[in-house]
Amino acid sequence: MQLADQLVDSSYSAVINAPIEKINIPDWVFSLPEKEYQACSPAHVSAATTVGADGRRMSINVEVIGGSPMVQHYQEEVSEPHHLVLTSFSDVFSPTGRIVIHVRWELSVKKISDTQTEFTNRVTTHATEDMIVSLEKSGIPYSVFKAQRQPASTYHNQMETPLFAASIERAAMRA
Repeated sequence: MQLADQLVDSSYSAVINAPIEKINIPDWVFSLPEKEYQACSPAHVSAATTVGADGRRMSINVEVIGGSPMVQHYQEEVSEPHHLVLTSFSDVFSPTGRIVIHVRWELSVKKISDTQTEFTNRVTTHATEDMIVSLEKSGIPYSVFKAQRQPASTYHNQMETPLFAASIERAAMRA
């Protein structure tokens, strides 16, 4: 699937009160219980893990951003204890039908002190050529879709980042 224009680039950070040595982001993502995922944002509906056809782990997330339900099929691209990159061709269900956007979700931590770590949650999304064609067929200007998507996605990331950090902290302290 061919990528087009960038829709969103959003990055927020929060402090985790745990030593970096106790944090393993891939372990956290791929063992996150559904209730814990839901507790990280009122927009989070469901989460599960599976393995893709190529053997890579996948995190399947369902959430509602800006009033539009999304199903994300995140596959591991980079998987290290302190750095995880997941990518997805995500289904967005708009009032005019289903469209697909490309999402890159990057989670990382860096040491602040022996007892604190900084967590960064970065999400970038790109339009796909198919999405642009679908919007045109529906009579929705791409610029309008983009203008609505940016603040909704940015707000969502800003709200979930400290809650993800708290969840990672709880997981680290159990380890």
